[in-house]
Amino acid sequence: MSASGAGAMDYRSTEGSRHDKILFWGCFIALITTAFGFIARMFLINTWATEFGLDPAQSGRLAGIGIWPFAASIIGFSLIIDKIGYKVAMVMAFLGHILWAVMATSAFFISKNGDKDTAYKMLYWGSLILALANGTVEAFINPVVATMFSREKVRWLNILHAGWPGGLVLAGIVTIFMGNAAWWIKVGILAVPAIVYLIMLVPLKFPVQEREAAGVSYREMLAEFGFLGAAIVGFLLILQFMDFFTGIPKFQEKIIRDGAEIIVLVSWLKWTIVAIGVLIVLAFGGYTRSLGRPFLFFMILIMIPLATTEIGTDGWITSIMEGITAGKFHPGWILVYTSIIMVIMRFFAGPIVHAISPLGLLAVSAGLAIVGLYTLSFTAGMAIFVAATVYGFGKTFFWPTMLGVVSEQTPRGGAMTLNAISGIGMLAVGVLGFPYIGALQADKKIEAIAATSAAKTAGLVTSDGKLVPEVLDPRYIYEVIHYKVVNDDKLNARIAMLPKEKKDEIATAAASSSQRALKNMTVFPGIMLVGYIILIGYFVSKGGYRAQLIGHPTEPDKFAGGLPTPVR
Repeated sequence: MSASGAGAMDYRSTEGSRHDKILFWGCFIALITTAFGFIARMFLINTWATEFGLDPAQSGRLAGIGIWPFAASIIGFSLIIDKIGYKVAMVMAFLGHILWAVMATSAFFISKNGDKDTAYKMLYWGSLILALANGTVEAFINPVVATMFSREKVRWLNILHAGWPGGLVLAGIVTIFMGNAAWWIKVGILAVPAIVYLIMLVPLKFPVQEREAAGVSYREMLAEFGFLGAAIVGFLLILQFMDFFTGIPKFQEKIIRDGAEIIVLVSWLKWTIVAIGVLIVLAFGGYTRSLGRPFLFFMILIMIPLATTEIGTDGWITSIMEGITAGKFHPGWILVYTSIIMVIMRFFAGPIVHAISPLGLLAVSAGLAIVGLYTLSFTAGMAIFVAATVYGFGKTFFWPTMLGVVSEQTPRGGAMTLNAISGIGMLAVGVLGFPYIGALQADKKIEAIAATSAAKTAGLVTSDGKLVPEVLDPRYIYEVIHYKVVNDDKLNARIAMLPKEKKDEIATAAASSSQRALKNMTVFPGIMLVGYIILIGYFVSKGGYRAQLIGHPTEPDKFAGGLPTPVR
């Protein structure tokens, strides 16, 4: 089946055939499934921290292992997906989702039987498999939809990505109303949408990506990404694999730093990982013989704070606000509420983009995110939802509009550039964003306790207003990022003789301290705003923003925007 000319079925037509509508909505439900896995894990991070004795940054690592392998999957599949086909990728994603549901459910019962170590390993490795499956979903849905609607990529990618907050809303409401139900149910429910998208998509034929249909070679596709893009991926993967192998006992060694014993990666493996990463990046650069598109590299740099602003904040918001909302409402309602805003608004992206351009929309969104995060850092009660409204409008268009802009400006990059921007975002938030926000919360807890009169009464505050080192433990991320956490046992021993009201003062300050971390998070949308303003100025100097077309400049409709779309 193929389409060409105005009278034939066109994948870019909003009418489309029944086949194409099922294909689009099957992709939509596949994305909903990834959100089910994400939100269930995020809602359970505090539960697992208590059950397995994790500090905030360690909790961030457990959150991160469910995120960063997404990047390895989406980028890896982007290199081969045109060869193996989108349907094969879809089936592999389904198998990964089902395997996660089985492993996570098993972990619950293993933990209840007393084997906490095995149960935690099941969760950890299962989270990695879930992340790989989620990345595989995005590896096929983004290029499929960009090809089906190549004249309106920003609009339809926004509609597609309404599936992400839609899944957050559905799974969030279900999880909240489950209350104290056993957590195996909350993780296992992901199997339901997974089975639905498999049934919808297995019988269908998938389109050939526009880059491949236009005859752009494989090397030309990779050249769009180039050495610079590969260098960013290589750097982030080196950090992540170093951290990953540090968690395996046979690759650990203990050293003394700041008077405390810490676990690090054995030196030979650390430098082996660095060497392999560097060689792969150099080989990629040698094969493509290209630094990559400067525009794409700039977008990659912006994607790092963008992912931390959206995915990082979403991932932590429930636990961050838990101390503020206790006894009032479930903190998960904040994420559900902002996700409802995202679902609704992403369906209206088309008219908004038409009015202010994709980059204008991104700039306005960054400004709203700054205001929203800042006000969320100090509001309480129902006023939290006022701040959350601003933040919700701010984050709504970030991810899919970035994908649309990259696809419109680098169509020769095909699935590679479109998916790589997502992969780098998820890799960055998993490698740096989640642990950073966890460490930031630990720092705010220290500050909050030091500011209490009870801490001063107990002699826990130094002359410069800081908490005494005796109740703190040093921590390191990748042996580079240094932070400290409160040792609750040491703290409780120091305040054991204080009256109850003084102990309660410290406990209250500690419980509500995480909210303040959101103020520091405004730096990320601030960086984004500057970047978008620079890009707007660049395109103004070029005569305005226009989507790039693949093919002969005098016959563009034969290629992008009017591309005859064969199917597999």
